[in-house]
Amino acid sequence: PQDIALLDARKGLRMFEKVEVPVLGVIENMSSYHCPECGFEAPIFGHGGGELMAHADNVPFLGEMPLDIRIRQRVDAGIPTLAEDPDSELSIRYRWMALRAVARLGTTGKDYSRLFPNIVVENS
Repeated sequence: PQDIALLDARKGLRMFEKVEVPVLGVIENMSSYHCPECGFEAPIFGHGGGELMAHADNVPFLGEMPLDIRIRQRVDAGIPTLAEDPDSELSIRYRWMALRAVARLGTTGKDYSRLFPNIVVENS
């Protein structure tokens, strides 16, 4: 599955390059399976393909996210992981990748702030 996912990701990267949309980086999704019961993590779909692609295509590697049922459960419930459990390993990974993306955005030399909506996450 990883080879096919990488082909799709590379097609997306080429498309964005063609239409001159800046690419902030690559995130390897489902890089491993994370068992919520025992914490065991295993690379069931392969591992490292996103980072290799990023280096090969000269795009920053922003990080990786495991396949974790808690993400799906929270999405289904409409609760962002960062809001539900801000100190979890998943939230730390999200924040770390977001910081890398923001840092990359800061190097583009363009002001994109007018193009993005104001997003607010509130605990209810």
